[in-house]
Amino acid sequence: MAKACAICEKTSASGNKYKRRGMIRRKGGAGSKIVGKTLRTFLPNLQSVKTKIGGTITKILVCTKCLKANKVVRAA
Repeated sequence: MAKACAICEKTSASGNKYKRRGMIRRKGGAGSKIVGKTLRTFLPNLQSVKTKIGGTITKILVCTKCLKANKVVRAA
């Protein structure tokens, strides 16, 4: 089972993590500088949900955006 939403197929996304140094301007400094960039992954907020698919109750991974939008009917 992949780390993806079963409804909208949302998966992990890559991005950067920034290392900053120096005091920011609004606090009286000269401004913060970026001194390092590192790759990182942003993972979707997946929840395991019991749902009824084709007459059988199965567990699937669903992102919270789909859960809040009522795209999944939970099994009782």
